[in-house]
Amino acid sequence: MSSEKEAALAAVPNDGPTIFDKIINKEIPSTVVYEDEKVLAFRDINPQAPTHILIIPKVKDGLTGLSKAEERHVEILGHLLYVAKVIAKQEGLEDGYRVVINDGPSGCQSVYHIHVHLLGGRQMNWPPG
Repeated sequence: MSSEKEAALAAVPNDGPTIFDKIINKEIPSTVVYEDEKVLAFRDINPQAPTHILIIPKVKDGLTGLSKAEERHVEILGHLLYVAKVIAKQEGLEDGYRVVINDGPSGCQSVYHIHVHLLGGRQMNWPPG
């Protein structure tokens, strides 16, 4: 079993603080590639592609996963995807990239703070999972 799958199955879905909160608060170092008033983007410490960046909202507001999205989250969800496009251009991913949002244990979500994976720099395969 892959370490990502093991982590997802071991994770307890909740609205409590996560490792991402510590990264947002600069308690844990990260390699930030983009930041604005709403989101923070940083390089994944266990990259699955030459470019692997996580994009997270700075305020969780109950949005632990996509399945928890409510109408009030529409703006931040759109902003996360727009920022993925901005970062892809910044990273030179003109040939294409993949955007992934894992949701729940079967979706291999291991951190319950919604986040977008931006993957690129190599040919992606299909089907992805």
